[in-house]
Amino acid sequence: MSSLGEAITTARRALGITQEELAEAAGVTQAALSRYENDLREPESEALARLAGALGVTVTFLKGASSIRGAMAVDAHMRKRATAKATTWRQLEAKLNMYRMHVRHLMEEVSLRAEQRIPTFDPIDTDAADAARMLRMQWRMPIGPVRSLVRWVEAAGCIVMAEDFATSRVDGLSQWVDDYPVMMINVTAPVDRLRLTVGHELGHLCLHSSELTLTMEEEAARFAAEFLMPEEVIRPQLRNLTLGRLHDLKREWGTSMQAIIERAYDLQVISSAKRTSLYKSLSNRGWRTREPLSDELPPEMPTLAQSISEAMADKGLSREEIAEMAGFSDPDRNTLFVSHVRRLRAV
Repeated sequence: MSSLGEAITTARRALGITQEELAEAAGVTQAALSRYENDLREPESEALARLAGALGVTVTFLKGASSIRGAMAVDAHMRKRATAKATTWRQLEAKLNMYRMHVRHLMEEVSLRAEQRIPTFDPIDTDAADAARMLRMQWRMPIGPVRSLVRWVEAAGCIVMAEDFATSRVDGLSQWVDDYPVMMINVTAPVDRLRLTVGHELGHLCLHSSELTLTMEEEAARFAAEFLMPEEVIRPQLRNLTLGRLHDLKREWGTSMQAIIERAYDLQVISSAKRTSLYKSLSNRGWRTREPLSDELPPEMPTLAQSISEAMADKGLSREEIAEMAGFSDPDRNTLFVSHVRRLRAV
């Protein structure tokens, strides 16, 4: 069972503020807040209301988050570089956990009917590439490149949040909340990298919902490669790779030239020497850090959370009611279920 202290701590970390800053904003002492977060003392109702307000959530949300089975602060699957700062990715992880709980809070009031679902596989019994092939079959996806990847993921009931992570060293995170998967992606990443991140996190959701393995990252990478670039279709196109050919394939498949090189190498279509030669050619042109054509790829932006809020608004719910149902203290703090205000216009 989670605790109130865990809920307060997670909400504070998600905002990126210190105990001292939260204590001052809520009008409590830092010593008292420390006791609250460590479950050595429970805040009085008035203090809890001030803490919730400072954290941008409702008291009901904090109490609900503290009463769920299992921990609130669950480790997230994360695509990040080894040099990513711990403080940065821990804040993002806390943010994802908060979003998990806001989704859970809202889904107690609203039911979400998805056209598809994200299946789960045992990574010990099922190879990552096989899982990707089975998922494509289950979703009845067309053979070849995946168009509008985020839309496919959202059609399976996964709520995707695109945010500026304020770092290029973390690409995405994902986790399950009850029957609802959630994902955060770094909106500042080039489209080709963002698509690979979504495929990577989708692999985690399929393969690592409960069974964690020592090779999770490699499995998620293999899943993403097969899901976005199915071997059966892309293999013949990977022969005789040149920079010009890589340009064409990037446009067609929506993945980076470096991902295409790796796919060719993993499928043993090109040799190690050819792989090195291609990477040198990219480096000579400065394309290892910034590839061409990325801006030409169709953008991948999530819309499901906005669609949910707009459907609720169409039923007559106000911004305040939607925010409260999702556990936010007021509409301005509701960063998840936001709808565009429809205004009347003269005709």
